[in-house]
Order: sequence, then C-alpha cells, then structure tokens
Amino acid sequence: MTSEQKTNMTSRTLAANDLAETLPKMVMSTRAIHADDFVSSHRAIAPAIHVAVNYRYARDPDQLVPGENKDPDTLESFVYSRYTAPNSNRFETVLKDLFHGGIMTYSTGLAAFHAIMVLLNPKRVFIGDGYHGVHGNIDLMTKLTGVEKLPLEQLDQLGPGDIVHIETPLNPTGEARNLSYYSAKARAAGAFLTVDATFAPPPLQYPLQFGADIVLHSGTKYIGGHSDMMCGILVVHPERVRQGWIDQLYSARLVMGNVMGNLEGWLGLRSLRTLELRVKRQSENAESLVRWIDEEIQNPCSVVGQVVDSIRHASLQKEDVEDGWLKRQMAGGFGPVFAIWLKTPDQAKRFPSKLHIFQHATSLGDVESLIEWRAMSDSKCDTKLLRISCGVEDAGDLKRDLLQGFQALCE
Repeated sequence: MTSEQKTNMTSRTLAANDLAETLPKMVMSTRAIHADDFVSSHRAIAPAIHVAVNYRYARDPDQLVPGENKDPDTLESFVYSRYTAPNSNRFETVLKDLFHGGIMTYSTGLAAFHAIMVLLNPKRVFIGDGYHGVHGNIDLMTKLTGVEKLPLEQLDQLGPGDIVHIETPLNPTGEARNLSYYSAKARAAGAFLTVDATFAPPPLQYPLQFGADIVLHSGTKYIGGHSDMMCGILVVHPERVRQGWIDQLYSARLVMGNVMGNLEGWLGLRSLRTLELRVKRQSENAESLVRWIDEEIQNPCSVVGQVVDSIRHASLQKEDVEDGWLKRQMAGGFGPVFAIWLKTPDQAKRFPSKLHIFQHATSLGDVESLIEWRAMSDSKCDTKLLRISCGVEDAGDLKRDLLQGFQALCE
C-alpha cells in the first residue's frame, strides 16, 4: 500500500468513526440515508451497481489468506457473490441500523422462513392464520423432518425447542396480535418466538422489543416498495447474535444457495432511503380509508353500506387499543393493509375492475395502491374478501376512487 493510500485510508477511517458515534443520535429517516456512507470505495453519492460474481485475488502470494480477499483501499473482503457482495453488504449495513438486530438477507421471504426452520429444526411449530406460503413451507418440512404443525389454541402443549410463529399484522386482514403475550408463553416453555412482521416494518413496530427471537420480513413488500425486487430478511435479537445464530445462518446460506441477487441488493438499498416516508404515508392513508368505510357501513342507505358487508384492520381493534398493548406495540401506526368483505362473491370479483387508481394485483407495500380479490392467489380465502394495500397517493383521491367503484357496482 502506498503512503497516499495509507493517508486516504486513515482519513476515511476517522470519518467513518465520527459517523458511527453520531449516527445513533439521528432519527430513522436520516440514518436510512447515511448509515452506509463509508461502505464504499468511491465518493459517489448514489451507490454503484456491482454485478460481479467473483473477485480477483491479490497477485502477491504472501497476501493470500484462505477465505479472505481484502481490498487494500476499503478493507472489504469479497470472494464470490454467493458468500457476500458489495450491494447486499451495503444493504445489510443499513438494515442493521434501522431494524436494531443482526441481519441476514435472502432471495425471497419464504427462503428466509425456510432458513429459520433449518436453524432451529423444531419438532413442533405453533402457528395461527397467516400467509399460505409459510404454511406450505412447514408442510414441506414435515415430509423431511417430521415437524408437527399445531394451532395457537394448543399453546398449553408448548415445550422446549418448539417455535411459536406469529404473523402481525395478519395477512390478509391487517389485524394485530399481542407479541408480549406470546413471548411470555414461549419463554415459560423454553420455546422460541418467531415473528413475521412483513405488514408493519419500522417505524410502525419493532418486534424484538417485545420478545421476538427472530423477525421475518418479505423484503419484496415494504422494504422494496416499488414492485421491482424480491428479497427476504431475518432480523435476529442481539442476544441470539451473541449466541452465534447469525454465524449459523450464514454458514447455512452458503450451501443452501438462497442468497439475494446483486441487482436486488442495489434496489433494496435505494428503497431503504425512503422507507420511513413511504410507510408512514401508507399507514396514514389506510387509517383514513378504514375510518371512512367503517362509518359508512353503519349507514345501510349509503352506497358503501349497500355493497360492503364488513371491514377489518388493526385500528378497529378498539378493546386492544384501550388495553394499551396495541398502541405500545404499533406506536408508529397501525399498518397500510386492510380487508373488506363485499355482500356477494360476484361483487368482490368485479369490484377491482371498476377502479382507476387501485391496481388489481397481488403483493403489497408498493408505492402504488393495490387491491386483490384474494381468491386469485389464495384458494382457501373467502371469495367475498378483498385485500387493500394503500400506496402513497393522496388519501382523498383514493377515497374518491373507491366511492366511484362502489357506485359502479350498484348501477
């Protein structure tokens, strides 16, 4: 290394150390933009797109260290993108700062859940309603390991090494579940609490604060947020990180091959910059629409009341809000997804085609508002149910779009 390189490295290290000291004092929106300022070999503001699969080793044989390949300018080590890569490394740096735990990223949310099953290798998983893909993954693991799937109503049978898996807010209704309650049950039995928090990422809730051992996010949804990437994320409690869980997850990912792609890492990093801004706006839009629809349902003479039978969302869990746990758990907002049931299956099937702003598509968390006749992607779902994922459009425009859609159904 030349003297100039050493000088540059020294000044770079000092600047990075200064940032590391001040970063915890900053709010989420600021940290999302600056947490990775010095995880780069250049001065460009926007991150570069690294698509390389492999990396050249040092020419000097005396510098060769098996398993390492440190760059003399950045001290970052990259060998093969199935191990680590610049885009995903930078992405994980910001995630760790925002989510307050150890981070592992994967190709999809289901790949991340599968990693949990491999890590903990439970004999039993206690699980309620939620994403059908997670249930399908457990069913697949039953064939391989004999793991038993039990409902949450049988938690009295919970034992050491079992998993309690809670999805909150719940798919497809957006209703919340009390994590402190399930954490206490898991701890008393020596079991683990895993939480799928896809429907409410930071700043809406932080499940690690309420006893979760591992938090799962389908990064395809709010973390990505732009309908253009797939990703899975595990957030591991710091105590479990000290127990070696991240190292075990990393070793398993090496051989399972479910690493996220280079471009997805870059897209995820781009999206994290606006995560707080997007999620807050989306949650506010949902609460506004839910409040309006719920009020209209009470009036059978209104066009909404003639079409909509019922609605569910965390903000409507009045007893839980009054009890206090829900407001503590979701201090940042009640989530951008809710579900409505129309009077008939035919109405539910036709309603999305009447809308102009809401896009009829699966998934959620996008900047565009989405609506899905849920029977399209979940064969077990009630055919009268519509899942609504609010985007960042104007709340008034979203309300007017829904209203004209309801009116069109009545014509």
